[in-house]
Amino acid sequence: MMVKNALSFRQDLVYKQLNMLEEREQMKSKLLILASLLLVVLSGCNLNEPITSESTGVWNHYFVYPMSLLLTKVAETAGGSYGLSIIIVTIIIRLVLLPLIMKQQKSTMAMQVLRPEMENLRKKYPSKDMESQQKMQKEMMELYQKHNINPLGGCLPLLVQFPIIMAFYYAIGRTEAIADHSFLWVSLGNPDPYFILPIVAALTTFIQLKVGMTDEMPPQMKITMYIMPFFVLIAGISLPSALALYWVIGNLFGIAQGIYLKKRMALLQKSA
Repeated sequence: MMVKNALSFRQDLVYKQLNMLEEREQMKSKLLILASLLLVVLSGCNLNEPITSESTGVWNHYFVYPMSLLLTKVAETAGGSYGLSIIIVTIIIRLVLLPLIMKQQKSTMAMQVLRPEMENLRKKYPSKDMESQQKMQKEMMELYQKHNINPLGGCLPLLVQFPIIMAFYYAIGRTEAIADHSFLWVSLGNPDPYFILPIVAALTTFIQLKVGMTDEMPPQMKITMYIMPFFVLIAGISLPSALALYWVIGNLFGIAQGIYLKKRMALLQKSA
């Protein structure tokens, strides 16, 4: 009886692990979509409250204020230009986060390349019984190991970088000194009167997402490529130009990064 119970418990445990493995890929896609949409949905939240050294709360004191202080210090060294400060700090942060972003994108793109083989395995084992599922997951794990892929490899980097990006975003929107300065043709504290930055931000968002897409991308991710630029355009029209400037610089960096990564992945596949 004890042996039978132990075997039953082991089977239940294995079955749960198999289900978790099967859902990991979907979870990664959902996290990417959620993170992108959340950044835009929260774009207008609490931006009217200035951030200072007196601001209370863990989020304000340890995340947003240090970013605001960094923007101010860089502006002082850039001749008082907060526009240049936003550009410089955006590039610095993206460079610091680059290893995490590269790891996330490499894992995501590698999983996309494997998608046809994974679909073939699911077709090979359509039955939901324990034995079939075990065989399918065994071959799927062998597929992961063969290509040196961690199914959750893209999730952790995304979760680590997101608070940093959000803190910088809020620092730009809540630093009072930024609103009092101009850059090029815009007042950084007001929306772009000519809608140039919002349009460029939306276009570069589309291009950045397009660069990261593959033919094996899930349908929900492809839909995001068309939804996100629209949200960015609407937000850019109504929010301070400083935020639209940040989006443009971040997107341009992301496009260059995406092109480099795609070329690197192509070279690796040819040499494999």
